[in-house]
Amino acid sequence: MHHLIDLETYPLDQPGSARYAALVAQCRARISADGMFDLPGFLRPAATRSAAVAAAPTMMREGFRHARWHNVFFRDDVEGLDAGHPAAAKVETVNRTLRGDQLAGNPVIDLYEWPGFAAFLAAVMGKPQLHCMADPLARVNIQASAPGEALNWHFDRSEFTTTILLQAPDEGGELEYRQGLRQDGKADLAGIAAVLAGDDPHIRRIALKEGGLNVFCGANTLHRVLPVRGRNDRMVAIFAFFDRPDVMMTPQEQTGFYGVASYA
Repeated sequence: MHHLIDLETYPLDQPGSARYAALVAQCRARISADGMFDLPGFLRPAATRSAAVAAAPTMMREGFRHARWHNVFFRDDVEGLDAGHPAAAKVETVNRTLRGDQLAGNPVIDLYEWPGFAAFLAAVMGKPQLHCMADPLARVNIQASAPGEALNWHFDRSEFTTTILLQAPDEGGELEYRQGLRQDGKADLAGIAAVLAGDDPHIRRIALKEGGLNVFCGANTLHRVLPVRGRNDRMVAIFAFFDRPDVMMTPQEQTGFYGVASYA
């Protein structure tokens, strides 16, 4: 893994060492304080560039354009949510996606399947174990946002999201987020309305760096990715881990996200 990960800085290959324990503790503290942690330069520059270059032609030819209208919850049946509330309003998100079965030979697959990666994430997230997803389409994705495209305000459906930025856009594409607006399934609807109106001083913005590992607790944190500007797409690898084995999307979910299903 030395050719992919900066193991000198991030010793994921040394579980049980004092340096490993210190890294886990640092990431846990960041999660607690900020709802995320970011490890700059986690994926080496050559590997980051190789992953982006390998994905680009397939993305152009075969990337599935996923355009959808949604509210911040990605569903309409939310307790206490009135049809006229700002959180119920539909906004558009557009991006293109490569499925896991389209990424054979890409460095992101080697990283995903290395057991030390899942073990490190499990240690940080306080899980006994994390498993790779069984779904051949959803286990690893690369998403691209072209100029003018964006990921609108929403809460994630999974507990945490693991990503690495493979290619930064010329401008835009920053992550904006606001912590503390959902807890134990209960949403602060007044707080959400303030964010959507641009009237919340606690919104934070971060520009992710190429090669940086970002783990984000998006289930309870309202967030969006700002529109991309310039000539370069924003390209990000997304890794799916679960605390149980053999997780699959339904055929309907696969078709919605990728335009195809893997089921016979």
